[in-house]
Amino acid sequence: MTDQKRVHIVGGGLAGSEAAWQIAQEGVSVTLHEMRPVRTTEAHSTSALAELVCSNSFRSDDWETNAVGLLHEEMRRCQSLIMAAGDLHKLPAGGALTVDRDAFAEEVTSRLETHPLVTIERNEVPGLPPADWDNVIIATGPLTSPPLSDAILKLTGEGQLAFFDAIAPIVHLESVDLDIAWRQSRYDKPGPGGTGADYLNCPLDKPTYEAFIDALIAGEKTSFKEWEASTPYFDGCLPIEVMAERGRETLRFGPMKPVGLTDPRNPGERPYAVVQLRQDNALGTLWNMVGFQTKLKYAEQTRVFRMIPGLHEAQFARLGGLHRNTFLNSPKLLDHTLRLKADPRLRFAGQITGVEGYIESAAIGLMTGRFAAAALRGEAILPPPETTAMGALLTHITGGHISADSGNGSRSFQPMNINYGLLPPADGTPTHDAVGRRLKGKERGMAKRRAVSSRALQHLDDWLQNDRQRQHQPNLC
Repeated sequence: MTDQKRVHIVGGGLAGSEAAWQIAQEGVSVTLHEMRPVRTTEAHSTSALAELVCSNSFRSDDWETNAVGLLHEEMRRCQSLIMAAGDLHKLPAGGALTVDRDAFAEEVTSRLETHPLVTIERNEVPGLPPADWDNVIIATGPLTSPPLSDAILKLTGEGQLAFFDAIAPIVHLESVDLDIAWRQSRYDKPGPGGTGADYLNCPLDKPTYEAFIDALIAGEKTSFKEWEASTPYFDGCLPIEVMAERGRETLRFGPMKPVGLTDPRNPGERPYAVVQLRQDNALGTLWNMVGFQTKLKYAEQTRVFRMIPGLHEAQFARLGGLHRNTFLNSPKLLDHTLRLKADPRLRFAGQITGVEGYIESAAIGLMTGRFAAAALRGEAILPPPETTAMGALLTHITGGHISADSGNGSRSFQPMNINYGLLPPADGTPTHDAVGRRLKGKERGMAKRRAVSSRALQHLDDWLQNDRQRQHQPNLC
């Protein structure tokens, strides 16, 4: 089959894997180029497709009142490979969808390797793809190789923005003192595969918390190279010590908040702060320190984190770290179907487009794959409406962002997780409950979220129906 009848994807992460699956399910041949293990990165440790290099959590699975859960449900309705593999290998984690990282990646790899329309080539694509590849998706993520990154820079004339993303440590369960730590999900909430007692909780009293904050701030940090010095952090993944530097109470109202948790050994007294650990593998032998991404040096991590009650003899399967992420100025460089304006044969998917998070990256891959398959077959491309979570993400990175020159004080384009602020409000949100009582505060907010989510799924179903009929419409692209 000629390259004019095939889509090429560069990058086998979550976005590239999802794009390949969507294209193949549309009946179109696809070649997925993944440079690992021929060439490795500073974050990956295996050659598996869709390897999870940071947390093993896909975050909330509640589609009614959480935007991430809504994105989960939309992707399931689009027959997402990433969601199917995640659901198959989920771990207990309260209201979150958390997966066994190794089994998840192996599932994605196996399904793609055995699909008759998918070819996987283990090679690096140096620079821009060959000219005879006329339908290409670049899904190289935040760790795009320097030759390809430089080629994109030259083609667009745009400097790539960058930020640092930090990784949390993983602890061996057998080294946790279970006479101090206890099992409980916040507010005892069960989730996918969970029981309501899915986290390990390590309590801190006020003096211990204060000493811990002092140690975090004083601890020796990873130093930056000169060219990295001005690179910002993504606020959704700040290192724990950076949060501590922003205020001594920041952690106690963030990842170390004690609300919704009750220490069974002191039932009448809420801890001053709590460190939570979340199961990281199916065996339950490894546990991730929730929200504890860090740039502390390795020796400092061991010393400081062993100050936490219950972790005084902790053994770490993986210590924390950080890596530099890169992404495009997408509102300026990409069109509404994620094509590069300077070279429309190229589409982009995943974190490189300016979304943040596993599921957000996979969702962009899902849409890009559908767009590429439709274009190859000469069919109309129908982006999902902006009233859906997927459409809202697409709108943000291709034009919904407020663009302005950096000199006038306006904010610059930054990576974005899915959130309800990206979706337009729904009309007709209930103002009263079933017995006629007026909704206020949190209840009113939840009612608004449910209305937005219900509308999103209705509009997504309509879009999917229209998408199935697109072969009967003229090509509008």
